[in-house]
Amino acid sequence: MNALYYTAAGQFEVRKVDIPEVNDDQVLIKVALCGMCGTDMHIHEGEFIATFPLIPGHEFIGTIEKLGKDVQGFTVGDRVVSDNGISCGHCFYCRRRESTLCENFQGLGANTAGAFAEYIAVHKKKVYKVHNVSDEAGTLIEPTACAVHGLDQLNLGVGSDVLIFGSGPTGLMLAQLLKLNGAVRLVLAAPAGPKMELAKKLEAADEYIALDRENSAAQLEELKKRNPYGFDAVVEATGNETIANESINFVRRGGKLMIYGVYAESARVHWPPGKIFLEEIQIIGSYASAYCFPRSVAYLDSGKLKTDGIITHVFGIDEYQKALDTMASRQSIKIAIRPTLSSKD
Repeated sequence: MNALYYTAAGQFEVRKVDIPEVNDDQVLIKVALCGMCGTDMHIHEGEFIATFPLIPGHEFIGTIEKLGKDVQGFTVGDRVVSDNGISCGHCFYCRRRESTLCENFQGLGANTAGAFAEYIAVHKKKVYKVHNVSDEAGTLIEPTACAVHGLDQLNLGVGSDVLIFGSGPTGLMLAQLLKLNGAVRLVLAAPAGPKMELAKKLEAADEYIALDRENSAAQLEELKKRNPYGFDAVVEATGNETIANESINFVRRGGKLMIYGVYAESARVHWPPGKIFLEEIQIIGSYASAYCFPRSVAYLDSGKLKTDGIITHVFGIDEYQKALDTMASRQSIKIAIRPTLSSKD
């Protein structure tokens, strides 16, 4: 089969590799489409939890091609998605039911073979059927699962005022979930451009603040003036170090700040501990997801989350450098990769 194969950070090629063999408790999935995540750019640069050699890709949808002999409840031809997180089940954190903190955590497409390939083998317990979503929308089920986990972490009170920095794909899914689950008023602040315009079309927020990408000081100051008491919850979903440092200044006394973006390993924040102490601010992290796929599938299958327009570019597997360049140019909202060669499309 064809697969995107990294030998080291920044070094990849389309390579012929063997179709994975399935164990007794695995299913073989023929990949239809796989979303490209900001994490994939970090993996390309050798950051995050990347280990090489590697086939990346973790936001995929496809059909079951083959079943291991112990697999029940699925049939060949079922359209499915898969939870990409793999926890060991026996470390200190797993035994505390904190799977995302697993000491031996593995992620499909991060440190074990992923779905920028024609086929992928996955454990049966990680596989979920889908019914009413397109392939494009199906690639958003994994990001939505991360958003569901963020919602769990935030534990938002009903009637809350919420501010989200960032209008990337997973931020847009989280914004919609927050509006459905407790936020009476949701303000979205992000750089002006295609993502912000899409956020408005999706009605992801109640109010929109367009930020200058180079210098947003004036817009942020205006946002503070219009919201003198801040917000019950602030979500930093940009992965931008400057915005992360500024975000705490928008949290209401007794409020919560959730760090939801993926940052460069060199990024640092400098928050005054006295402010956190005196104002009883809670700092929350949200990473990946655990036990969130059933709810994510339910939301996407039900049509309650809007996805039209999020996937703006689809590339063949042999066009991956073009996909990376398009992502870096900020001209896309979300990119998906077909496992086929573009010359055969």
